[in-house]
Amino acid sequence: MADLSTSQANDTAVAVGRRSARLTFWPLVIATFFMVSGGTYGTEDIVHGAGYGGALLILLLTPLLWSLPTAFMIGELSSALPKEGGFYAWVRRALGDCWGFQEAWLSLVASVFDMAIYPTLFVLYLARLFAWLGSGYRGVLVGLALVAVCAGLNIAGIRVVTTTSLWLFCLLSAPFAIIVMLAPFKYGVLAHAVTRPSTSQVDLIGGLLVAMWNYMGWDNASTIAAEVDQPQRTYPRAMIAAVILVAVSYILPVGAVALTHLSPSAWETGSWADIAGLLGGPLLQVGLVLGGMMSAFGMFNALVMSYSRLPFAMAQDGMLPAVFARVNRRNVPWVSIMVLATGWALCLGLGFERLVTIDVLVYGASLFLEFVALVILRITEPGLPRPFKVPGGTFGAIAVGVFPTLLLVFSIVRGDHERILGMSSLLFGILLIGAGFLAYGVDLCLRRARG
Repeated sequence: MADLSTSQANDTAVAVGRRSARLTFWPLVIATFFMVSGGTYGTEDIVHGAGYGGALLILLLTPLLWSLPTAFMIGELSSALPKEGGFYAWVRRALGDCWGFQEAWLSLVASVFDMAIYPTLFVLYLARLFAWLGSGYRGVLVGLALVAVCAGLNIAGIRVVTTTSLWLFCLLSAPFAIIVMLAPFKYGVLAHAVTRPSTSQVDLIGGLLVAMWNYMGWDNASTIAAEVDQPQRTYPRAMIAAVILVAVSYILPVGAVALTHLSPSAWETGSWADIAGLLGGPLLQVGLVLGGMMSAFGMFNALVMSYSRLPFAMAQDGMLPAVFARVNRRNVPWVSIMVLATGWALCLGLGFERLVTIDVLVYGASLFLEFVALVILRITEPGLPRPFKVPGGTFGAIAVGVFPTLLLVFSIVRGDHERILGMSSLLFGILLIGAGFLAYGVDLCLRRARG
């Protein structure tokens, strides 16, 4: 294992160099909101697959069984080990270099599919206003432009990203607040409303997977720990606040539209725009479309900030070439941003549901390692200062990971039915996970060759 004292010195140097750009409580909450959710957009397929009652139940239970345990785990580990690289640093400390590398590998591989979703959603909503922009090569060009703009904003610095996120949050939330206010006055009147034919093929399990995707990504906020003010105190509070904020942003609008009796079969990705038109006319519809574009943009923008810190932290630890540790005058790891942005751009052609299925499967493996790290560190380092602790001692640390692990079984079930590149998504995901060990072997040989 690399010398931990060297790693700690690097963390200290990074922290000192970034004091001018530290995030406080609300900027971290909003950044986490975009890393996880980005608003109500993306929930349409849950209603299509499960109906209103099932969708509301899923949206209520998923944060309790999936998000809250994860937030507790992140709260403890982020307060105990507020290091750049976050979950990668936790797993490496608990399980060693190999598993630390696998954690970073899984997260970065998942990011390839996760980050391709947001340009896809951006184009879907843009096509609601300008259909010709969303078809063929033009849709791909729009997606590439989004990748390039967000990479540029991140290179400009962390304050630019968080300020942009704050404004986007206010703007995209406004149309949904109007929907929540208008829907009770339309009680039952949309039961026979005519909407465009739905092309969604999402069923109940698919709806659950989409909900898991909409509620996952809490650990992404941990990778910027060295850039957060008083992380031991800020992280636990920010995680709980963000869980509540995300859950409310999902449940209230869906519950409000349920009052109108609009058929669940009319829902598909992008349907919020049609619903807004039925409730408030063309102006609100345009507002929802613009909000959908802002949501996708904001999520991609915030996640560039998060994922780019992984190669940066690994390079500091000597597990990647030193070039990935290069920063600009704003202390931004610009090489990591450029390399990752290129990888994300290559996956823009995959469909939404396939992306979600693969994303949940690979991300789930990395999340499982984080829960294992939580338990191992409780056992091997009981004296580690933990300003926030998962209640219940070691048993509580184990129990908090049970429901998230069970929910991951659903991703395995669905992964055996979805197809990609002529094979099941489950097999494809297993190959991606296995490739991490091959990548570690190559990385180890290269490190030894460098001396």
